[in-house]
Amino acid sequence: MPVHAQEQSASAKPCTAQDRACVTQNLIAATEQIENVNWRDQSYREIAKTLASDGQFSDAIGIWDKIENPDTKALTIRGIGMAAADRELAQADYDALFKTLRAKSETIEHPPSYAIALTYIAMAQAFAGDDDGAWNTAASMENDALRHKAYGETAEIQAEQGNVEAAMKSIGFIESTAYRNKSYALVSKILADQQLFDEALRAAVPLTNAYKKAKALQYILDQQTISAAKAE
Repeated sequence: MPVHAQEQSASAKPCTAQDRACVTQNLIAATEQIENVNWRDQSYREIAKTLASDGQFSDAIGIWDKIENPDTKALTIRGIGMAAADRELAQADYDALFKTLRAKSETIEHPPSYAIALTYIAMAQAFAGDDDGAWNTAASMENDALRHKAYGETAEIQAEQGNVEAAMKSIGFIESTAYRNKSYALVSKILADQQLFDEALRAAVPLTNAYKKAKALQYILDQQTISAAKAE
């Protein structure tokens, strides 16, 4: 056996597949030996998501600190936040986690990646049902286009959850007519796909772009036809 293979084997702890903590430790040890920075960062990203899915948020944040690429840092924040949203934590726990993720985002020196990280935090907050937190995060973004995008992404998540009032409120924060029309159209489609036709119409009516409005209304009618055919 080559010397380097012996060294790697020696560093690996014997595990059963059911011992996730042990397997994860070996995964971290293997990742530390990856020489290509991008590949190493990608592996760390997936490890952080796994740890967060297992409820080990402090450990997930510790892995985040090892990542060098700012875009991967932003994507990892999304992964941690979304994994936390899936766990239905107490609001106090969400507040603490999102506060930590926001603090970590503030250390990202690459402006586009920083803005994307904030967008991902807002999306995760919306997914977790923390609408006020999502709106506050989006409002704090200085770049107009990215702020509008954050509100739009938040509205889409809220619509997917059937939270129509929150989705409409999110769109209402968008100052750009073009972005607002885009969000109304997307939210209308999401609601129509859920057969929430009255709610879809509510999102379509405020559209000021005639073409987008016509498409949204036609989509509602088409989905109603499909729904009726399936019911027969």
